[in-house]
Amino acid sequence: MRIGFGFDVHQLVKGKKFYLGGIEVEHEKGGLGHSDADVMIHAICDALLGAANLGDIGKHFPDTSGEFKDIDSKILLKRVCDLLKHNSYSIGNLDVTLCLQQPKIAPYIPEMRKVLCAVMEISEDDLSIKATTTEKLGFVGREEGVSCYAVALIVK
Repeated sequence: MRIGFGFDVHQLVKGKKFYLGGIEVEHEKGGLGHSDADVMIHAICDALLGAANLGDIGKHFPDTSGEFKDIDSKILLKRVCDLLKHNSYSIGNLDVTLCLQQPKIAPYIPEMRKVLCAVMEISEDDLSIKATTTEKLGFVGREEGVSCYAVALIVK
């Protein structure tokens, strides 16, 4: 068994669609990034890659490549899962914490779990998604950005 940790941050800007956990979330702001800026998927990818000692998301999907411009992050997650399989790893479980002041995420979590588990081909019992605010402190509290932490357990 191996453990990996992932972390990602994206700036929030008005007029962008907001993708979290593989779905679109209704909000006046969205993530700014080279891809669709899905901070949750990016943290999950880094946790899985780190657990397998395969580098990070920037190594595999550089933001300097036009191939990944505006790409759906679910495609990146699927590619990471394929890399794990190629290296004889399977996912044990994932624990994810999203840090976001607004909007409230609890109503979206069941759909996120369903979508992400389908991409990763794991049971919904193997993915925990939680959300917290930062009590109006820092860039998250000022609603300037969103961050996400992920811990992954993989098995060879």
